[in-house]
Amino acid sequence: MNNEDNIITIGSTKLWTDAKDILYCKFSSNDPNSQLDSIRANKYINAIALLCNGKAMPFSIDLRGSRGTFLPNAAILIANSPTLKKLRISEAFITDSIGIKLLIASYKRIYDPTTPYRILNNTELAQHYCKETKNKFYGSN
Repeated sequence: MNNEDNIITIGSTKLWTDAKDILYCKFSSNDPNSQLDSIRANKYINAIALLCNGKAMPFSIDLRGSRGTFLPNAAILIANSPTLKKLRISEAFITDSIGIKLLIASYKRIYDPTTPYRILNNTELAQHYCKETKNKFYGSN
């Protein structure tokens, strides 16, 4: 794990926050056989807790160019983590793949139907959605 200036790298995944209080995740695995397991899911949860430092934030999750899937136990862990439930305002998934869109839709329907989310195709739309949900959560500024 690498932690410099609010950036944590775990394998090919980069997590960070910015002055807008948005948590960013960039997944870069191009291996179609890659599977998120509970060990790596726990690493992500710990990194997110460290980066958010107790403050609830919207999550912008960039999956463009990423391939792979998740194991059910990892999906359950991420969806039901008490830590993430306290920190996750919403999720903006950025993808350019129909396969990943279907994977996200299935994950949200089966494991986490309560967290607001959108599936988008660019970072600008994702940032707008994150800002919008953060303003609703904290009250407009």
